This record gives sequence, C-alpha cells and structure tokens, in this order.
Amino acid sequence: MKILITGGAGFIGSAVVRLAVERGHEVVNLDALTYAANLANVAAVSDSNLYSFEQADIRDREQLDRVLATHNPDVVMHLAAESHVDRSIDGPGAFIETNILGTYNLLEAARANWIARGKPEGFRFHHISTDEVFGSLGDTGQFTEDTPYDPRSPYSASKAGSDHLVRAWHETYGLPVVLTNCSNNYGPYHFPEKLVPVVILKALAGEQIPVYGDGGNVRDWLYVEDHADALLLVAQKGETGRSYNIGGENEATNIDLVRLICAHMDELNPAGAPHDRLITFVTDRPGHDRRYAIDPTRIRDELGWRPSVTVEEGLRRTVEWYLANRDWWQPLLSRDGVGTRLGGG
Repeated sequence: MKILITGGAGFIGSAVVRLAVERGHEVVNLDALTYAANLANVAAVSDSNLYSFEQADIRDREQLDRVLATHNPDVVMHLAAESHVDRSIDGPGAFIETNILGTYNLLEAARANWIARGKPEGFRFHHISTDEVFGSLGDTGQFTEDTPYDPRSPYSASKAGSDHLVRAWHETYGLPVVLTNCSNNYGPYHFPEKLVPVVILKALAGEQIPVYGDGGNVRDWLYVEDHADALLLVAQKGETGRSYNIGGENEATNIDLVRLICAHMDELNPAGAPHDRLITFVTDRPGHDRRYAIDPTRIRDELGWRPSVTVEEGLRRTVEWYLANRDWWQPLLSRDGVGTRLGGG
C-alpha cells in the first residue's frame, strides 16, 4: 500500500511509519513539525526509498490538496493532533483548530482526491482517536465501541468532535472510513511531557516524581509498537464505516504504574535507588477522569488482534530505551512547557 500518515513525526505516528516501511509499504509522512514532533523519531527509515516527508499543516487546505495530488495514497492514516490534556486546559484553542478544523480540512481534501481519482475501490480514510472521548468509568465496566460519548476535557471534546466528523463524512458522502479509539500509549520516543517518560526522567535526575491526586486514577496501558501493529491491521482489514477499540489489556492505577517504573529504575540505574522515595503527590488536574478501560472483544474476534506486550515487559523496554537514548530526549527538555506543571485551570 501507499499510506499517507499525518503526524508521522510524533510519538504514535512515527511508530506506524517505522513499522509500515519495515513491512514494505510506501509511506508519505505529513507533519507540521510542531513542538512535540521530532524527525529523529523516523531516522531509522528516512533513507529508505519507501519513505518520503512532506512538511505541511492539516489546518492548511491548499497544502493538503497539493500533497494528496502529488502522492495519491491508497490509505490516509490520520494521527496528527494536539494530544496533551494538560495543555488543552491552558490553551484549548489550538486543540479546536488542529483536531476539529484540521480533521475537517483533511476529510475534504481526501474526499476531493478520492473523487478525482474515480473513487478507487481500496481507498481508506483511517481516523485514529482516543478512549478519552467516552468519559470516565466507575470501579467496574469497560468502554465498547457503542459506549456513548461523554468527553470531559478540551482535548477529549476536540477528539470527540473529530470522530463525529469522520462518521458524518462516511454517512453523508460515502467516504470509506475506519476509526480506532485507543487506550494510553507508552514506549520509545514518547515525548517527555507524558506520565511514563516524566517518571523515568525525574527518577534519573533524582527529582521529585509528581503524581496527581491520590494516584488512584486507572488507565489501560498499550505499548506503542503493539498499537502500530493494530492500526496497520485495521487500515488493511477493518470493515468500512466501523470503529475498533484498541486496548493493551493492562489496567493499572497511576501510582502502581509509577512504582513499577521505579522498580525497573532501581534495577537498571541502581545508583539512584530506591527511586520510589521521590514520589510526591500533587494537586490533581481539573476534570481528571477516574478510570478508563477498554473492551477489546471486537478487534480480537473480527480481526484476530491482541497485544503482545505486558505492561511489566513494556515498561522495562521503555526504561531501557530512555537510559540508552539520552541524545534523543535531552534536547527536548528545552522545548516549550516541558518539565513545568501545565493544566492548572
């Protein structure tokens, strides 16, 4: 396949780029190179004759039309998004512009290209979203593809809006779409403003490790390379018009996750042990959803996919990667907002 991947210099997008090229697909990486993007994420495949890069912003319709007309992809995989909940609390405007208006622009550009090419049979628009659109669960239950939307943050509301647009473009215009909603990703190349890399880098520096509230918020953790595998499967074999929830089958409270990372750090960086002495509980963020959990039955039964990595093994791999790749993350610490508390409301 020829795949256009938006946001391919970001965390999840770059994992998809690397895996797609490795599997022999032709990949066009479209990225605006905003603060969380990093072309070093795709350095491993950048010299491949299957890879090309287009610096373009999904808020710019003319750029999108040009890129699509130049490359005529078989599949558009839409991962470009503002994604950090804390940043959405401080500055929601960028999330509305990129996640909603940007998705609208991409849908219209993709539809125009699809029509101009005679509506080729195998074309797909794959929209990648989050489980946060479903809101917050109590102590029991799981999100299914039929769970009503109930977003609680500017970020999740903007992603919910983009999901609705994609479904509407399928129902109204017949654009062939598939959607996926994933749980919390972690792994190599994770931008150092999210929980897992923050914990690793704070522990490595011997600094306080901030944990919001009582640390009891529950998330399902999905290793990013497992997620990339699932996304390529849905892009190829998912049923048009259908959505698939992608989970790691690894629920954990934030405090248990942090302690597990500290245990790996104790083993791999014993000079700083015990690292859990650095855990510090801080004021919770506004509207912090208590629990997310994904029911993965549909993708397992219909497409035969299950995650391959437990959270224990995935976190160990992640800690090992950060300890071995200081040259990757060190320059990112000076980027806007990294290392400071955001999302105070």
